[in-house]
Amino acid sequence: MELRHLRYFIAVAEEGSLTNAAERRLHTTQPSLSRQLRDLELEIGVKLLERKTRGVALTAAGRVFLDHARLALMQIEVACDAARGTERPEEKPKFVIGFLLGQEAIWLSESLRILREEARDVEITLMTKSSPELAVGLMQGKIDVALLRREVNTVGLAFRFLSKEPLIAILPTRHRLAGLRTVPPQDLARESFISTARAAPVLKSVIDHYAAKTGITLNEHYDAETLSGGMSLVASTGGFTLLPLYAQNALIPSVVARPLRGEIPTIGLMMGYNKSNTSPLLKRFLLRADQLVSRVSQGDAYPRTWKRGGRKPSV
Repeated sequence: MELRHLRYFIAVAEEGSLTNAAERRLHTTQPSLSRQLRDLELEIGVKLLERKTRGVALTAAGRVFLDHARLALMQIEVACDAARGTERPEEKPKFVIGFLLGQEAIWLSESLRILREEARDVEITLMTKSSPELAVGLMQGKIDVALLRREVNTVGLAFRFLSKEPLIAILPTRHRLAGLRTVPPQDLARESFISTARAAPVLKSVIDHYAAKTGITLNEHYDAETLSGGMSLVASTGGFTLLPLYAQNALIPSVVARPLRGEIPTIGLMMGYNKSNTSPLLKRFLLRADQLVSRVSQGDAYPRTWKRGGRKPSV
């Protein structure tokens, strides 16, 4: 088995199409790609992919193999970076911290304050990505610590709970429900739902649980690739989406945020890191996680809704 077999398989699994994987990512021909995948299946001895009318789908064995294939490539990349690092001259210490897009407005200032107190000479790099992308960066050793969701199918990561956020409805400014103080879930069932499943799978699971608990079926018409893309689709299609409260820090002018009526679903924010990361600064930063939460909750960074009536999110 060669590394290209793993790369080809991962590309096809993620694209869901031999044609798209061959043309967009691998720059090879579809017949050649098909032969490589057949060789891989013959070597393993099980079928990994099923050809469908529209593209391909993973078999049960394929889903299991995909996680291990990704991990294998990550480990190879880490090994290569470590080897290259031995040839580099001594550099200034570096520390990379990642945030969900929009969360840096809440957590960045106090995070930097703590990091500077612990190591003044370190070079700090900020990354803002989706939660799945942050998890991959942690597994690959490219990010030291990240504020993200508790992603599943992660290898070697640990998570520490930081806070819970309520979900809110994002609606077009002139939507019939935008004039309500709180939005009943039964009214949402009659509207077009903009999903963000690809960008936020953990959020999708929370929304699915909420829909089942309230006895509604969401009419999913679109799946946005980013949370900001979800808001744009809300504005252009007249539908709605459900996002964590922090998203109201980045609302576009043509949409509004409204609280949900009744029992409100929440989503957890975690501090994630790779358990194999031996950075002394990471260890000291983790020891001050409770202090970070305390400082942020007492400051002005939380969305205003959290502070009404003197209430803050549970942490």
